[in-house]
Amino acid sequence: MRAPRECGSWFWDLDEVAAPGLESALVVASRMADVLGRHELLTPHRLEYDWYVLDSGGIGITTNLALTVPLGDPRLPERVLNSRPSGFPNAEVDDVHVVGVGVWNDAEGKPHREPRLVDLSVSPAPVGLSAEVSVHHDIWGWFDFSGRPHPDVHQHNAPRLAAALQDINSMLGVKGEPGEVTYFGFATELGIGTPDTLDDGSGPDVTDKL
Repeated sequence: MRAPRECGSWFWDLDEVAAPGLESALVVASRMADVLGRHELLTPHRLEYDWYVLDSGGIGITTNLALTVPLGDPRLPERVLNSRPSGFPNAEVDDVHVVGVGVWNDAEGKPHREPRLVDLSVSPAPVGLSAEVSVHHDIWGWFDFSGRPHPDVHQHNAPRLAAALQDINSMLGVKGEPGEVTYFGFATELGIGTPDTLDDGSGPDVTDKL
């Protein structure tokens, strides 16, 4: 199951290592997606982004762009800008979300493909480039969403996420910061934290919010 909020996220402030702007954001997104792809966590299929007008705010329009060229293709920024809503010629691209599928492994180690297993977004904001990775499934934690321990599932998936986050840190030269705690979990430096265990050995049951 996929939670409506993330159970863990990581944020990279790239102001000192990458220029702001759409072209730079897509380059960073491509490099991060390559790392996630090596760990079979993300194969990009499309981009999703909102639009805003400077000094006015969001315009309430979201664009989905199929990735018919690689993320690192130099023609991609122009394709994104050419998708600007015709009624808003001054609109700028807000956060760019890289949408795709990833592979998770069950308790027996059998792989399964899952849409939006890992979410990747990059902000091209003129005040400074930043990026975020988030996860919404219970396979990364010691407990599933109903509070039952699933150590085999955890062992088949959590180390892959940790390795990918470490590789992203090394590639960017910036250490990702764990994001905010949500009802569904919290991030540690390289994974999902384990909540306090109840007397019967179970964890929190969060299925009421799924």
